[in-house]
Amino acid sequence: MGDFFQNIMENNHKLLLVDDEPDILEFLSFNLRRQGYTVFTAADGDAGIRLALSEIPHLVLLDMMMPVKNGIEVCKEIRSHRRLDHTIVAFLSARNEDYSLINGFEAGADDYIAKPVSIKLLIARIAALLKRSNGQALENSQKPEKTSGAGIEIDTNVYTVVKNGEPLTMPKKEFELLALLMSKPEQVFNREEIFFAVWGKNNSSSDRTIDVHIRKLREKIGDEHIRTLKGVGYQFVN
Repeated sequence: MGDFFQNIMENNHKLLLVDDEPDILEFLSFNLRRQGYTVFTAADGDAGIRLALSEIPHLVLLDMMMPVKNGIEVCKEIRSHRRLDHTIVAFLSARNEDYSLINGFEAGADDYIAKPVSIKLLIARIAALLKRSNGQALENSQKPEKTSGAGIEIDTNVYTVVKNGEPLTMPKKEFELLALLMSKPEQVFNREEIFFAVWGKNNSSSDRTIDVHIRKLREKIGDEHIRTLKGVGYQFVN
């Protein structure tokens, strides 16, 4: 059986592409459909949010600069909806400055892919993100659903974090990072371990990705609960 038909039979993931350039949408959707994905497209941020809420895609591929709502605004709104807690958000943008990447992760993105990128590499990155997400879901299903410490309780079944009785809003990667650190209090996790557990072994994100997420976690749960061991890694402190 040819690769095209094999992909159609094996792939049931839904992708949403949000970009204001029609040629890019047409090119990407054609190639991704050939991989067996169900693809939806939107040409602006508002349309992208409406489609995300109606279709609940497995992954949203999002441009940074768009009319109506830019990519950062769209990502933040997606992350505000509980129905989309398990949706992966990846930026595909020509903006590759450090501050754009950091803003993307702070908004709740799972990955940031710089244009131009070959279609083969893009397809591989999407497949890796989906595989990692599926593997994380399976791994989480085999772990205790609730973990607590220092007045913080997380529930990996419903992706909730409560501190001293107050619920916290937390993007998926921040949640996964906190869950990792809290899974073994006082243990020091080095950067390689964190990347493998949260972003996947072959993730090519900037080294600053972890720093951004650690900083956001500290703002929410308190500096005293995450300790940095310089040159080594991070640990959760009860």
